[in-house]
Amino acid sequence: AAEGMPFVRELLADGIQVFLDLKLYDIGETVKRATARLASSGVTFLTVHGSVPVVRAACQGRGESPLKILAVTVLTSLDGQDIAEEGFSQTVSGLAALRARACLAAGADGLICSALEAARLRTIAGPEPILVTPGVRSPSADAGGQKRVATPAEALAAGADYIVVGRQISRAPDPCLAMERLKNEIAAAGLSYAKECRPTRPTPPPGLPLWEP
Repeated sequence: AAEGMPFVRELLADGIQVFLDLKLYDIGETVKRATARLASSGVTFLTVHGSVPVVRAACQGRGESPLKILAVTVLTSLDGQDIAEEGFSQTVSGLAALRARACLAAGADGLICSALEAARLRTIAGPEPILVTPGVRSPSADAGGQKRVATPAEALAAGADYIVVGRQISRAPDPCLAMERLKNEIAAAGLSYAKECRPTRPTPPPGLPLWEP
């Protein structure tokens, strides 16, 4: 919001892969055109809301580019009471599963989901789709505005390919030190840094490592 695409282009020019978390949600033509412009920039991941028409439009917009479309299932800031107030009768897990099936069938390359639903969605999705889990915090870190949180070790053990750790690192007095502590925490849990991704996955961007058991 502060710098927009000029900053994205600066990162790309430095050889850094970009996960563009815009959560697009609009009429199909708008999503299609926006995705086409973003795909031409060279970003790696783009998030859209977990709506079938939105996912289809984004997939049309990215064309033959390697851009990966990731569908948001249920925001990690929402809990059962929140979705009930929005009129949904399902549990959070049930709604996430419903959207996961529909969005993958519509062409999404992966899903954004809480680590609390990751194991179930990995079973639904199979091994290939990308699972990205936000709302990840160390046990000692503040949950912030998140309601459905998990530790890095819990998220990775549940089947996540990528974890999103925000304020714990970005607002730390020493972000590099905070990142090292996080890596040590993951290693202490018996997980290791994956030196190479599986062939069907994009190379992990610097600062957004891929971890596997």
